[in-house]
Amino acid sequence: MRQATLDIINKITEIKSAEDLGVFKRGLSKKYGFSILLNSDILKEYSLLIEEKKISKKWLAEYNDFFISLLKKRAIRTMSGIAPVAVLTKPYPCPGKCAYCPQKPNVPVSYLSNEPAVMRAIRLNYNPYLQTIFRLKALENNGHKPNKIELIVIGGTWSYLPEKYKYWYVLNCFKAANDYQKKKSKILIKKSKKTENKKTFSDDIYFLKFSLKDLKKFLLLEQKKNEKSKYNIIGLTLETRPDYLDEKELWQMRELGCTRIEIGVQAIDDEILKLNRRGHDISAIAKATQKMKNYGFKVTYHFMPALPGSNPKKDIKMFKQLYNDERFQPDQIKFYPTTVVKDSLLYTWWKQGKYRPYSDEELEAVIVECKKNTPVYTRIIRLIRDIPGESIEAGNKITNLRQIMKDRGVVCNCIRCREAKNKVINKKDLKLNILKYKASEGLEYFISFDSLDGKILYGFCRLRIDYKSAVAKALIRELHVYGQLVPKGGEKKVQHSGLGKRLMAEAEKIARKNKAKKVAVISGVGVRGYYRKLGYRLEKTYMVKNFLK
Repeated sequence: MRQATLDIINKITEIKSAEDLGVFKRGLSKKYGFSILLNSDILKEYSLLIEEKKISKKWLAEYNDFFISLLKKRAIRTMSGIAPVAVLTKPYPCPGKCAYCPQKPNVPVSYLSNEPAVMRAIRLNYNPYLQTIFRLKALENNGHKPNKIELIVIGGTWSYLPEKYKYWYVLNCFKAANDYQKKKSKILIKKSKKTENKKTFSDDIYFLKFSLKDLKKFLLLEQKKNEKSKYNIIGLTLETRPDYLDEKELWQMRELGCTRIEIGVQAIDDEILKLNRRGHDISAIAKATQKMKNYGFKVTYHFMPALPGSNPKKDIKMFKQLYNDERFQPDQIKFYPTTVVKDSLLYTWWKQGKYRPYSDEELEAVIVECKKNTPVYTRIIRLIRDIPGESIEAGNKITNLRQIMKDRGVVCNCIRCREAKNKVINKKDLKLNILKYKASEGLEYFISFDSLDGKILYGFCRLRIDYKSAVAKALIRELHVYGQLVPKGGEKKVQHSGLGKRLMAEAEKIARKNKAKKVAVISGVGVRGYYRKLGYRLEKTYMVKNFLK
């Protein structure tokens, strides 16, 4: 492997693309007798060669970035500027009885035991510490630098979990990020089988032994460490139901470090929600949305085309209503096209002929129309859910919907379709835009730097002016500069180019015009230091700047 890696390094000028690398790797496999030459193995050997100083500084300066980009698996993972790390909570009862949700033993409700994320979690006994460590390790093995972590906690209704378990769970995620690459983490990675039988602080039995007060104290200590950690948790996402969000729960989420909340909306039609036994109506969705925005959270909706009781026309109408009706206006959307899986009531209905899923053509037509009607201030995170094909009895089995949309020439102006990815800023092709719209009895400003033609988004800031806010009249709900993830002190691409400061300055200017006495940022724990440099101070989990001082 050492010599194969050196061969690639020595022939770097002859390799122009990932396809060229693939051809060269196949030749090396034959030459050295490898059955397959993995990029992750090459990356490990490359790191060792750098540590041993066996690669010249001149070569590193000229070819390092290109070499890493060739070997990086699924480069798109960190092109949004962050490294997503998804971890799964252990199976707990769910308050919902939704018709479409599978009820499988030993996995959280609505999940399947053969989903990739679930399989990882089961392998690690749903341990949050180990899940976080292993995901960071996997990202690094595939050429990514997960220094800016967006932690995404999945597994059902977060708000229904035991209170102590929630604090213990998030505490261990922060601890894992802080401990990563230390000796303890390496031992856990190498000897994970042994640690399964050896009780440590990260074992879930221990959350029962500590008081809630102690768990909060430990969490606060780990959060303070993470502010200066190499691996910062800059965002924390939690999933819940709209009918389980109240003032106490929202403050608790902030104490945990949450910055984004995902809620299962599914449909904004009371008849469809009732038929599918969702357990709440659209007024609960509207109320939850307003509460989340009042606290500054980023809001993600799960939207389910093809539910029983709906049809393509209704789905399109409901999607348009999400943005024509100021009660909703989500910041992000996840499409979860309805699929029929065993161990669900929907499966029984389908077998009885009471439910007919959409054809591929019908589903594609719905998503095309939805994408066409997505405003520029919204990000479509997903078009499908990652359910293994063998588990789908009926419904969508297409896994490359984005590529199909692209091949069909569908124009979408959502954030994900326009974000800069790994582009370098051209200052001559840069324009500041400010879009204002009403949402949940407040006023939203989407402040962005775009290319002159509007096709490339370099960065944006969400500012909310809200007279009913529990925090401040002016709330910065999100600040994001796009481009390939650049570690602190790294090469200047789109990130670290000063756009963030300019967006913040513009938001403060608008806040002052709206006579706000202060502006509060719903900052992730690991990025508090950035806002301190801009004159903000920590106040009740928010970073706050007072204009009167």
